[in-house]
Amino acid sequence: MSAQFVTYVRQLRCVNCGAAYLPEKVSYTCPSCGPDVGILDVEYDMDAVARDLAISDLLDGPQNHWRYGPLLPVTAHHIGVHWPIGWTPMVDAPLLAKLCGVKRLRLKDDSRNASGSFKDRASSIGVVRAAESGAKAIACASTGNAAVSLAACSAMASMPAYIFVSQRIPEGKLAQLLIYGATVFRVNGSYDDAYKLCASACEAFGWYNRNCAYNPYLVEGKKTGGLEIAEQCMTDPPDWVAMSVGDGCSIAGVAKGLRQMAELELIDWSAKLLGVQADGVAPIQAVFETGQLGNASGDTFADSINCPVPRNIKKAVSAVRESEGAFNAVTDDEIRWAMREVGRLAGIFAEPAAAAAVAGVAKAAREGVIDSKASVVAYISGNGLKDTPAAISAAGASIDIAPNLDEVKRAVLS
Repeated sequence: MSAQFVTYVRQLRCVNCGAAYLPEKVSYTCPSCGPDVGILDVEYDMDAVARDLAISDLLDGPQNHWRYGPLLPVTAHHIGVHWPIGWTPMVDAPLLAKLCGVKRLRLKDDSRNASGSFKDRASSIGVVRAAESGAKAIACASTGNAAVSLAACSAMASMPAYIFVSQRIPEGKLAQLLIYGATVFRVNGSYDDAYKLCASACEAFGWYNRNCAYNPYLVEGKKTGGLEIAEQCMTDPPDWVAMSVGDGCSIAGVAKGLRQMAELELIDWSAKLLGVQADGVAPIQAVFETGQLGNASGDTFADSINCPVPRNIKKAVSAVRESEGAFNAVTDDEIRWAMREVGRLAGIFAEPAAAAAVAGVAKAAREGVIDSKASVVAYISGNGLKDTPAAISAAGASIDIAPNLDEVKRAVLS
């Protein structure tokens, strides 16, 4: 892969007005549309990429997400070339497939990433771009996983990280942030409050802004999940790819990865996307189905998708619609069910937002949206150790006994 340290980014295009900008002219969002709706998409010279990324290159590539170097918007890959991010396993789960009502179910297990979540893919790109730009520090606002992943990648790059989270962040994720050495601000307000405060602080102090809906390059890290699904399923494609949705950036990124692999003719198939939100906090599903944002004043214990004011609606809705896919929403009880069954039948400890993808597959199959003969990939986006109280609430209690065999017998035989 001769262009491992070359970027083929051609321009940035606004998803709202369609205006195109040279990368050196714009850093974050469309100057005309502003930060709220002027989300930019990174476009590549795909002819150049095609000359530098073939199946033979992939076979010889590193066992992480840097194997897709020509499709990434960074040149200094060497900064993180050994980071344990990406190329996570695809786990076949036949018993879980039967329970969910589909012919085949594979789990893309990103709980194996460095900080235990899918968001490591995006944060690694953010940290490398920050280093390339000469930034001395990097910051983000997050419901949890994006913050933790940034703290981990920043630690590996020896770059200071400033993190803005809500008061509701799970203790496990807070512990990770502090252990990685990040400066953590627990904002007494909503995620939206933290997001806006982070943007103001970045402007005031000159920190590099990692926020995914604001920084167009972060989605390019997330798309490596789609690139990997395409490569791992190259000759055995799924009919559907299911993923939980909060802000909308992740599913948009995975969709872009799948689309680019098809454009490069490295795969000759496409898959429908199922976006899964939490019941009561499903504003993107509302936009997909009605065109209106709707009321997202509910709540969910799945903190990673508890996002009532999503920032990347248009990319997410467009991605699912273009795939001829669907959205649905699942209850907290359905998510708890999925946490138990993913652990019991597939041996994977999924955090609530990750398990939501499997709950969404089961619901879509019950309702006939996904055919019973379908092959499905569900994205496990985070590790359950990040939120052990949620896991215990799903799994139930232990059996407390005295050190006496008779009590074991009573428990086993009752």
